[in-house]
Amino acid sequence: MCGGLVSYLRMCNYDTAYAGDRGLEADDDLLAVARDEDRTLVTRDVALANRADESLLLDSRAVDEQLAELDAAGLDLTLADEPDTCGQCNGPLEPVEQAVSTPEYAPEPSAVDVWRCRDCGQHFWRGSHWDRVAETLSRVRAESGAPEERSDEQ
Repeated sequence: MCGGLVSYLRMCNYDTAYAGDRGLEADDDLLAVARDEDRTLVTRDVALANRADESLLLDSRAVDEQLAELDAAGLDLTLADEPDTCGQCNGPLEPVEQAVSTPEYAPEPSAVDVWRCRDCGQHFWRGSHWDRVAETLSRVRAESGAPEERSDEQ
């Protein structure tokens, strides 16, 4: 129910496990993963949040409003200078060397910094999606009164 937050949190370098990626549906399974992996459960389900050791209960359905709730709860929603978490699968990222070719969908690493996920092989760079996420996070932080992100992070 909070799947729209996943890529935002990963782009802020949070180690984010998503139940949908793991095929988890039963509350007991979610709680076991949260406990076994020492995770904070982010949910809109009051009963589930009450059963978790660590949880953040969100009220809103809209991603922007959920981000504002996370910001108000004290999460640092600043984009990472050097991303280390894959937005697709949560795997570790590694920089792609300038001489290495990239898939057709990705820019050449000689032109911009490019990272590759060690687990799923997906390539990432600071492009239009990065800019949209930066704008959203900046707006959320501004509306909450949090300090703006540094310009070198965008």
